[in-house]
Amino acid sequence: MARQRTLRTDAIVMRRTDHAEADRLLTLFTREFGKLKAVAKGARKPQSRKTGHVELFMRTQFLLAVGRGAYYVATQADMIEAYEPLRHDLVRTTYAAYAVELLDKFAADEDKNITLYDLLVQALTRFSTEENLLLAARYYELRLLSAAGFQPQLFRCVASDELIEQEDQYFSAELGGVLKPQERFADRRAKPISAGAVKVLRYLQTRSWDTVQPLQLRRSLHSELEGILHYYITHLLERNLRSADFLHRLRQEAKLFTAESPAEE
Repeated sequence: MARQRTLRTDAIVMRRTDHAEADRLLTLFTREFGKLKAVAKGARKPQSRKTGHVELFMRTQFLLAVGRGAYYVATQADMIEAYEPLRHDLVRTTYAAYAVELLDKFAADEDKNITLYDLLVQALTRFSTEENLLLAARYYELRLLSAAGFQPQLFRCVASDELIEQEDQYFSAELGGVLKPQERFADRRAKPISAGAVKVLRYLQTRSWDTVQPLQLRRSLHSELEGILHYYITHLLERNLRSADFLHRLRQEAKLFTAESPAEE
């Protein structure tokens, strides 16, 4: 992207690190310009007008000027949405960190993608307000995969192109979707997936959040959905996500999963 002298844009603060005596280095996901790096000079000074507007996960309107090297200079910052619950609840914070880390891995620098920006805003809103964080995370993963060009094929066998029937199947990360049982040797690393999990993934992939939000799923089904999607995402990225690993440990320690209850599918 040819650099403009100044940019005015809404952005999510994805990462921040302290720099020099009073500055902050920011990684921003902007609505109009994609992922950018910026320095907020003096942002750590208590009297700075930027203080409190460039915190992690905040949605802020920035005025950015061309700086030296790879960084823009944030000359103005006005907070739009603070997402306060993300600063006071460790579980919600970790889900937000996961959403940001996942988008960061799929988004190229300075590549405009309004769809990804809107998905991240929606995810941070849900992780701030919803009770069913597990469902919100799966919904975000599926939407992000689709927007990034890796939508899993859930309706036809990725080996034979035949329609999937209502039975237990296999999921191939390498081929990017569901395999019929008789085609499982097309990918010997494919993992079993239950008919119920396929049904829920299809539902999440094709319905609005308002429609899927009331779903109440069994603990075992939540675990299966998470395992399948993380298996696919890890294959695509060729690495584990630190926030996902931390969230898994945190949830185990906190016993976040609710007791078994009948699925509402």
